[in-house]
Amino acid sequence: MRDAANRPAYLDNHATTPADPRVLAAMRPWWEANFANPASIEHALGREAEAAVEEARAHVAALIGAEAREVIFTSGATESNNLAIKGAARFAAGQGSGRRRVITVATEHKCVLESVRDLAAEGFEPVILPVGPDGLLDPEALRAALEVPTVLVSVMAVNNEIGVVQDIAGLAVIAKAAGALFHTDAAQAAGRVPIDVAGMGIDLLSLSAHKLYGPKGIGALYVRRRPRVRLAPLLSGGGQERGLRSGTLPAPLVVGFGEAARIARLEMALDEGRIAGQRERFLAALEAGIPGLRVNGSRESRVAGNLNITLPGGVDAQEVMKAAPGVCVSTGSACSSASIEPSYVLSALGLPEAEARSTLRIGIGRFTSPAEVDRAAAELARAWQGLRRAAAE
Repeated sequence: MRDAANRPAYLDNHATTPADPRVLAAMRPWWEANFANPASIEHALGREAEAAVEEARAHVAALIGAEAREVIFTSGATESNNLAIKGAARFAAGQGSGRRRVITVATEHKCVLESVRDLAAEGFEPVILPVGPDGLLDPEALRAALEVPTVLVSVMAVNNEIGVVQDIAGLAVIAKAAGALFHTDAAQAAGRVPIDVAGMGIDLLSLSAHKLYGPKGIGALYVRRRPRVRLAPLLSGGGQERGLRSGTLPAPLVVGFGEAARIARLEMALDEGRIAGQRERFLAALEAGIPGLRVNGSRESRVAGNLNITLPGGVDAQEVMKAAPGVCVSTGSACSSASIEPSYVLSALGLPEAEARSTLRIGIGRFTSPAEVDRAAAELARAWQGLRRAAAE
């Protein structure tokens, strides 16, 4: 492991965020002093662990405006998305519902797209809606798709590659008017934009702790109680988490998630103001060194820390990254396969393959310093300039 002095500038906070030191401190006692199973309520240590889990659940619920009992802990947003989409569809089918259409968007995370597509083998009709060049879903396209009876609509709140913020409240109104459930993958939104599940009309919402300075391996699914949303569980077992997610809860990870959610709720506005300033500083420095670069996706409907930039001159983004080893950025989602393919999200925006291969994803976070921003912009610009000169020779 590198020491802090030699560590690259980390600008990949959409792939994962570093654990906040306060989160690590909150977790430590539950690894060491009390390692009991939260379900072992027959003894004192088990009851203490259960109480810590429930306190964490309340913090996660407060971050999204939910009741604590509406929060189901999972291993992360991938599991939450699978449980929401497949669980809702299978429960409806089991009740004899004639609704067979499941709608999502072309720029969704792979786990949403694949969950929706998997349902085709069970007699459902997957519908993948396009987005505009700005990455936003046209509400009228959703309204038209809902003319066929639909069981569920799933739209990501904040895109993991281009940082675009969808109008979740407006889209939910359209879905609910057509009698469909509304799910949103909010892994990239929680802690970055305000969320109120009741006010926004959300039925199901997925979260992942490691996207908001918490630990990896823990996430949650919000499941509305009034009016009640019913799901078929993916796992059979001991009936933990209201029977929707059996398995022993990892108390340290849950506590860390709760602390991360508590901090995010209190400090979100401060974080985002500072991060937006860092982003503009980075972009100004990069534009000075790389004239003609383009920012992809809506400039207005965008989270503060995201930049998705296409480099001019046909310079390959992978080559830029190799020439700038002191910077950690990416070319797209970190959650897809290891094979390097042009981003399907950028393709959905209409970018040609050559431009998609010249695109970098930048994620600025809570712990990104001005020095890191300046160093990263300078190193990326030098790398691009060097590759341009080499190509011209």
